[in-house]
Amino acid sequence: MMPYKETRLGNNQYIREFKSDVNNDELEWHLDKEDRIVETIQNEGWMIQIDNQLPIILKDEVYIPKETYHRLIKGNNTLIVKINKLIED
Repeated sequence: MMPYKETRLGNNQYIREFKSDVNNDELEWHLDKEDRIVETIQNEGWMIQIDNQLPIILKDEVYIPKETYHRLIKGNNTLIVKINKLIED
């Protein structure tokens, strides 16, 4: 089971909601099969850490290259992000 609720918007765009009571163990290092842009909609203290970088507060947009390890670090309230999967045709 995923640590988020996901709503598909279409055209490789999704809204993901991570509740503040998510277990830290569920926010694992992982990689994705495509480049992504993560756009922050609602955040209070959540951070993202990309491999070999220090964690940063999630704000505005973050580009995540495909097959690059990354993870979320839990903040205080619910996190809502828009995921844009950059899939090549």
